[in-house]
Amino acid sequence: MTDTLKLEFEIRKNGYTKTQIAELLGLSFNGLMLKINNVNEFKASEIQKLCELLHLKDNSIFFTDSVN
Repeated sequence: MTDTLKLEFEIRKNGYTKTQIAELLGLSFNGLMLKINNVNEFKASEIQKLCELLHLKDNSIFFTDSVN
């Protein structure tokens, strides 16, 4: 599961809006929100792109047992 709070923090920290992230991933805003809020899962390609965009050193933010 994705750590929602950490992901949202990283998006803001890197100067993106969720609308921009959705566009860069080829998702609708609602589609992105479903993934951020753990209703749907991110695809591996989306995780890879987010790690690049947000300068994440690893992808552990997407594989947490506890969700905030």
